[in-house]
Amino acid sequence: MILERSHVILHHSVLGTTFKGIDHPISTTDVPIHQFRGIKYASVPARFRQSKLVTSYPSSVDATRHGPICPQPDRESLEQELIGLADSDIPRQIFKRDEFECLNLNITCPAGHHRKSQVPVMVWIHGGGNRGCGSSWIYDGGALVRKSVCIGSPIIMVTINFRIGVFGVAANMQLAEDNRAAGDEGVGNYGLRDQRQALEWVNRFIADFGGDPTNVTLFGHSSGAADIVAHLYSNANLTCPLFTRAIVQSAIIEHNPPEPHSAGWQLSRALAPLCASSVAQLRAIDPETLANVNLPFRAVDDGVFFRKGFRDLLFPPLESEEPIKAPLDRGLTSLRFAIRKAASKSRSPRPVSKRLPAVPPISTSGLQPLLIGDCACDSSLWLQPVRQWAAPAVVRRLRAICQSITKSSALLNAYEIGSHNVTEDLTDRLLELVEDARIAWPTECVVQAAQRTGRQVWRYVFDQEGPTQGMPHHAADLVYLFDNVPLPLSPSSSPTAFDDDESLPSFPSSRSTSAGAGEIFSKVITPDELDLMDIDKFSYGSESSFGGWTQPVVDELMYARVRDAMQERWITFAQGERPWDNSCGKVYVFGPEGETGERSAGIFGGRRRQKIWEEVLKPLGMTLVQKVAQELSNGPGLRR
Repeated sequence: MILERSHVILHHSVLGTTFKGIDHPISTTDVPIHQFRGIKYASVPARFRQSKLVTSYPSSVDATRHGPICPQPDRESLEQELIGLADSDIPRQIFKRDEFECLNLNITCPAGHHRKSQVPVMVWIHGGGNRGCGSSWIYDGGALVRKSVCIGSPIIMVTINFRIGVFGVAANMQLAEDNRAAGDEGVGNYGLRDQRQALEWVNRFIADFGGDPTNVTLFGHSSGAADIVAHLYSNANLTCPLFTRAIVQSAIIEHNPPEPHSAGWQLSRALAPLCASSVAQLRAIDPETLANVNLPFRAVDDGVFFRKGFRDLLFPPLESEEPIKAPLDRGLTSLRFAIRKAASKSRSPRPVSKRLPAVPPISTSGLQPLLIGDCACDSSLWLQPVRQWAAPAVVRRLRAICQSITKSSALLNAYEIGSHNVTEDLTDRLLELVEDARIAWPTECVVQAAQRTGRQVWRYVFDQEGPTQGMPHHAADLVYLFDNVPLPLSPSSSPTAFDDDESLPSFPSSRSTSAGAGEIFSKVITPDELDLMDIDKFSYGSESSFGGWTQPVVDELMYARVRDAMQERWITFAQGERPWDNSCGKVYVFGPEGETGERSAGIFGGRRRQKIWEEVLKPLGMTLVQKVAQELSNGPGLRR
């Protein structure tokens, strides 16, 4: 059903237009929240051409409905897949798909602000690869904006839609010539350039919504987080930065984007069944057909977008004289056991300061402050293809890729992989290798590269169990950060069917303001107090088992503790303040079992396989390690 709600009007003095938005469903008289949807920020002149900023609007713009999204495979979003909700628990959204009208954004803001308010802005880059959109209910900014108002640090949140899949990245030499003839520089990277146009729009026009264009935080997850890394190392960011700081969450980083010749070869291979080679033929393909074409890259090194030497800045060249050390005695053969052991050692009452000294002003010419981390079990993203491997096939494949008994043995021994592994044990080992190679170790490389350039870096690890699955997994942090996922046994979590012009069900506010449990978890609880409390009455469900390990219940108290800690630190960072003390290599931990707080660098070594990164992966080099991981994560039947 379509919900009735009041409209809000905002006259934009710079654009000379009036935007009609809505009162967000989470809005209350005490904390009114407004939302403006589907505002077009750029136009697409033709398929595989760079977008153009929109600066002129009609006198009145209806911003009450979400705009079209980029064509994509007709499947549920990756986040919904990973969160593990039943279809009956997923709010229904229906979006029009249009490759030429998909460049639009949504603004969620506290009411009552104006041009002089100068509220910090957070711009979200969604993940999902060739699926998903910024208008998804999962990323709705209502709960996060409400939280910012409640703690006295209001922010404005912007979510954007951009071209994804082949629409956002296709490149070859013919397209390069076509783009040059149209007056564009470079080729490919259309999605990345769309994001840049959205930032340009925010920079020019967010002030009338109450935002500060000089105080913009770019944040994103998975492939969206990798896009942020690309922006950080872009030429445009070096010469004309449009954001002040960045938050990178579980980035799937492509360490070696293809050049146009290589990208063209991969495009031709993917399009071979369609018998299309010329630019005219590429533009004549039906968009629904093109949406199902899968390219194994998300960015192109076209000689224009990235700054010179960005690869060496991020991933220093392999030193050939560096020896591969003997296989490690891992000791901790299970990631979950390592997490629990580290957590039990580090638990101590530790009040967390909400306000820390302001970050000293620094130049933003490629040196934006960075908040970055990953999730335990991020490799759950590739669980289905990885579990298809048989142990002998893995050993053969690794030896074929490495072309060296010494190198393949180093990897196999470090992760305790051999022909003798039983299926379940093998899957766990392969997921650990894939996670380290594709997310955890590259994340550490980004951290080290930032530190080498003098950038301020705050490192976190998210090891908290997902409330809907009872285990850490890729995208579990999004459940806590945005506080939009309907949780089992929550009295207001029944999904409400809604169309593209409807708002989210109001379950976030019911969890944030409900009596009883809310009164208990609104205050800071230490880990020791957490252990002493009777939390069964707040339980979302019973214990379950995964991989032989008993999983703890994720209760209201744990959920709220992690949610509040994460939201407050992200908001604090967006305000330009220190989210936590990062001196002496300290990291911030979220979970497991509701634990939060600053921890020493030594604790980080217990949470992640740092020694293996340094002693095995680094000597092998990023190119080889990622090639191995990509093969494993594709599954045995998908060689590329």
